[in-house]
Amino acid sequence: MAAGCCGTKKQKLNNSVASLCCNGATVHPNGGFRNGMVVCVEMCFFCFDVLYSHLNSFDPPKAPNFTNDPYPLFVTWKIGKDKRLRGCIGTFNAMNLHHGLREYAVTSAFKDSRFSAVTREEFSRLHVSVSILRHFEDGSDYLDWEIGIHGIRIEFINEKGSKRTATYLPEVAPEQGWDRVQTIDSLLRKGGYKATITNDVRRSIKLTRYQSEKMTVSYQEYMNHWRNRRC
Repeated sequence: MAAGCCGTKKQKLNNSVASLCCNGATVHPNGGFRNGMVVCVEMCFFCFDVLYSHLNSFDPPKAPNFTNDPYPLFVTWKIGKDKRLRGCIGTFNAMNLHHGLREYAVTSAFKDSRFSAVTREEFSRLHVSVSILRHFEDGSDYLDWEIGIHGIRIEFINEKGSKRTATYLPEVAPEQGWDRVQTIDSLLRKGGYKATITNDVRRSIKLTRYQSEKMTVSYQEYMNHWRNRRC
């Protein structure tokens, strides 16, 4: 199941909190596969290849060389020097990375309902981030997670008796300046909970925490890679 993500500006804690998300420890594109990490810079280059081919109606790129093991993942597109969010969608279902990145590089660019589809004219101003989600653990309660380390996914029953879920990836709480209670309350609102949020409501939440590996690449870095690849 696909899940939306990422926000770019401070959000007030009210009933209309926008959908947000993504990140964990950012790794800059000179690291590669090391320290037991799955994410690598080639995953970002591949997302650029996929989007370029899609925008220009070319054949899709060949299979990449990085691991094809299955993981939950998110792909985020941002644009411009201020890196405004342009699209972010992912999945908590483990997908083989070659297929998953092909799918979500396009889905996040064209099917994020908060934005119009990315255009060819925007391509040269894009930045892409790939987030690989790992180390899922059940929390003992709604406070059993660490800001800046864990992303969280909550399950709860809304005021109509329906089960709902919502998630924030690890960077959201520190980016927004929230403590754990504020983050939980915002996430309840994101998931559609409209009634008064009480301690009983918070205690009823089933929380899963996880960690994220994230890699980010700009269009210019992609082009440098593309030129070197042709030499």
